[in-house]
Amino acid sequence: MSIARYSLIAAAVLSISACGKQEPAQQAASEPAASAASAAPSGGGDTVKIGHAAPLTGNIAHLGKDNEYGVKMAIDEINDAGGADIGGKKVKFELVSEDDQADPKTATTVAQRFVDQKVVGVVGHLNSGTTIPASKIYSDAGLPQVSPSATAVAYTAQGFKTTFRVMANDAQQGKVLGEFAATKLGAKKVAIVDDRTAYGQGLADEFEKAAKASGAEVVKREFTTNQETDFNAILTSIKGAKPDLIFYGGMDAQAAPLKKQAKKLGIGAKIMGGDGTQTPEFIKLSGSDSEGMISSSPGMPKEQMPGGQAFLDKFKAKFGTEVQLYAPYCYDSVKVLVEAMKKAGSTEPAKYLPELSKIEYQGVTGNVSFDDKGDLKNGPITLYQVKGGKWEVLEIAGGAAK
Repeated sequence: MSIARYSLIAAAVLSISACGKQEPAQQAASEPAASAASAAPSGGGDTVKIGHAAPLTGNIAHLGKDNEYGVKMAIDEINDAGGADIGGKKVKFELVSEDDQADPKTATTVAQRFVDQKVVGVVGHLNSGTTIPASKIYSDAGLPQVSPSATAVAYTAQGFKTTFRVMANDAQQGKVLGEFAATKLGAKKVAIVDDRTAYGQGLADEFEKAAKASGAEVVKREFTTNQETDFNAILTSIKGAKPDLIFYGGMDAQAAPLKKQAKKLGIGAKIMGGDGTQTPEFIKLSGSDSEGMISSSPGMPKEQMPGGQAFLDKFKAKFGTEVQLYAPYCYDSVKVLVEAMKKAGSTEPAKYLPELSKIEYQGVTGNVSFDDKGDLKNGPITLYQVKGGKWEVLEIAGGAAK
């Protein structure tokens, strides 16, 4: 299977508030933003566009490309099979992939651009902080949005009928992390650091609630940004409180230097994070200092997913790289959208949206079905620890392998 060609197109970055009623954004020619669209598939029949948004530049671009590859793999697979049979027609799909730069302002511009380009569904965004503001624009346009990786509770709590996600949320993940820290790791005193993003702070809040409920005392609560790499001042302050465990709410690009600097300062506390830290890139960035890191990830271990190993093998053969984190969920997001279109016999969002809300789909990651908020039902959480330079499974909590 060939890798589709990507081209750059220019558009404006326009600020849109995430709160209150919003008017559709107007594009301006003065401020260019990156966009990538795959070449339209050749052959007869209809072709429709599916949008994907993630940070394709910046310090978590490796995760954004991982997501994009997952979407592309699903679309290429459908197209290479001759398209999907929808309403008696063979329909092929064109990927329109945008770089939201992990920035809420850029994400709203991207969202409006998708609406203007008449994509029929969106897979994204990667971060909760971009997914949430973009979701208002999709809701106003009646455009179905399936996030493969935004775990903040607030995303689906808004009451929009167009919002869905294919992995467990932060309330579920934070509960498992907090309980594990206090009961299984025996942490009596914990310190918490978060990056102040919707994801990082939200997960840290849920961890704090669960840890306290399980008997742990929070002795320090600090915050940083999702661009910072120097944590010495924060860690020095935490060291004085003598915690048994430090929880970090954020992504691997910050978790790696935090882990390295903690070791250099002689901090003996265990260090724990969420799914944003459970990546091959974390181990690459932190090297031998990654040893002992404990992280969670929604879903089953990739090799234990129903279609996991086959997916991993196909992904490596197609893109020449290992799956970082969310690619299987991106793949399933596309398949779920297309399955809803098949059931509705239409690619029109208004017609297939009702089918999406009641979908029952056996995907690579497991069974995908949504509750009345658009959250994944019965999503498991897996806890991992770095041992010998590799992530090893510690425990699987909640949900069930399907």
